Amino acid sequence: MKNPYLYGYLPLITIILFSFSFSMFAISESLQLLHAIGVYNGMREFLSDLELRFVLLIVFALLFFMLFSALKLIGETVHELGMLFFSKDKEGQTIHVARGGYVIFFFGAFASIIGFQSLPILVIVFLITVFCYFIYNVYKMSQYMSIAGVIGLIFFEIITWSVLLALIVYAIVKLYNGILAGLPFA
Repeated sequence: MKNPYLYGYLPLITIILFSFSFSMFAISESLQLLHAIGVYNGMREFLSDLELRFVLLIVFALLFFMLFSALKLIGETVHELGMLFFSKDKEGQTIHVARGGYVIFFFGAFASIIGFQSLPILVIVFLITVFCYFIYNVYKMSQYMSIAGVIGLIFFEIITWSVLLALIVYAIVKLYNGILAGLPFA
């Protein structure tokens, strides 16, 4: 007997592990920044070094947990919308097939803990994990879809994520330019 909820806990553990590894990197960078701007010694009057690191861990872990949770929600929504457009599955078998790919994210999250001291390693591990999951997912979905449906799903997901990423970059650039234009020395 195979339990259909066997992989149900993996997304939560994966998000926690990725959040922890990215927050550990953010803690070391923020402590260097606090030293550089001269705020660290003032903060040490109120908190010990261990307490300061723990507070920063809670704050960064919560922020990254929210970020990765939002990415998971958006990713599943985009994928299921693509399946709505391009799949001929009427019984929902493809949703259950894709759950096996959670293991890929799980092992990617463990790999990210190894490289938590380097941002390029963290980003590369995350991107490789997402790419491997995407390939696995498309391979598993291809059993229930036509070739045109698979190609349509791939293009739909790539275009949707590209548009979302372009909008985020555009908003950040506009915000950055607005802040620079508002500074008195500019």
